[in-house]
Amino acid sequence: MTRPPPAPEAEQPGTLGRVWSVLGSVVAPATFVTAILFYFGYVSTRAQYLYFGVDVDLLGYSTQEFVMRSPGPLLVPMLGMLVVGAGLVLADAALRRRLAEAPEPVARRWTRGLGLGGSAVLTVGVVLLLAYPALGAWSYYPLVTPLVIGAGAAALAYGLTWARRHPPGDPPGHPPGDGAARGPRPAGPDPARTATLLLVLTVIAALFWATGTVAEWAGRGQAKELARDLGSLPAVVVDTPQRLQVGDPAVTEEDLAAGDGEYRFRYRGLRLLVEGGGTLFLVPERWSPHGSTLVVPLDDVRVKLRFVNDPP
Repeated sequence: MTRPPPAPEAEQPGTLGRVWSVLGSVVAPATFVTAILFYFGYVSTRAQYLYFGVDVDLLGYSTQEFVMRSPGPLLVPMLGMLVVGAGLVLADAALRRRLAEAPEPVARRWTRGLGLGGSAVLTVGVVLLLAYPALGAWSYYPLVTPLVIGAGAAALAYGLTWARRHPPGDPPGHPPGDGAARGPRPAGPDPARTATLLLVLTVIAALFWATGTVAEWAGRGQAKELARDLGSLPAVVVDTPQRLQVGDPAVTEEDLAAGDGEYRFRYRGLRLLVEGGGTLFLVPERWSPHGSTLVVPLDDVRVKLRFVNDPP
C-alpha cells in the first residue's frame, strides 16, 4: 500500500519578514518612517548650523521641519542601498541556480566559506569598534566601522541561512535540509535561526550608523558650500540702540546720532543665516577664520532686508 505524500509545510516567513513583523508589532510603520526621517533631518541640520557655531536646538524647529530637511542627506545613501540591494538579489538568484546544479559537497563548501569569511570580517569590525579610543580621531572611522560590521554580519547571516538549507546530515538523493537522516528536531528555538535574526538586526543598526554619518557629512558639506558664498544669503541692515561688538572688517558701523529716534547705530555687511525663536542669526558677508555668528533678538533691533543687487 502506497503511503500518501506528506502535506506541504506552511511557508515560513523569511528573516527580513520576521524582523519587519517584530518592528511592526512594536511601532506603526508610518511612525517608524517618520522617526527615521526626523533623525536624519536633525543630524544633517545640526551639523550644518554647528559649522557656524549655532546649536540647532535654539532654532525651535518642529518635527515636520526636520522631516522636510531629511530627503537631501538621505538621497545618496538611499540610492546606494537600493542599487546594492538589487545587485545582491541578482547575485543570490545566480548563486541559488548554480548551487542547485552542483553536488552537495560544493554547496557545503560555499556555506563554510561564507561563514568563515563573514566571521573574519565581523571580527575585524568588532576590533575597530573596540579600538575607538585609538582610532576615533580618524575621519573615516564612523563610516568604515559600521560598513565592515554590516558586511561581516550580512555574510555570516547568509552563510547560516545556507547552513540550515544544507545541513551535514543530508544524504544524497534527499532534498537539502529535509532532515531524513537526522530524525526529529529537538524542541525549543533554533539557535541558527535566532543567530541569523540577531545578525540581520546588526546589519540594520550598522546601516543606520553609516547613513547617519553620511547625513552628518552632508550637513557639514552644505555649510562649507554656503560659507564659500555667504553673499548668496539675504542681505540685512540692522539698526540698534546700543553698539554691537561685531569685530569683523566686513561689517561696517554707522553712527546715527544725527537723529533717528531710539536707534543709534546702523550695521551693514551682514547676512541672514537663519531665524528661529524670535532671534536672528547673522553672519558677515565674507567668511574668515575668526568670524562669528551674531545673535540678535528681534525685539531689540530694527531690521531691513535688502533687495538683491540685480536690476530687473
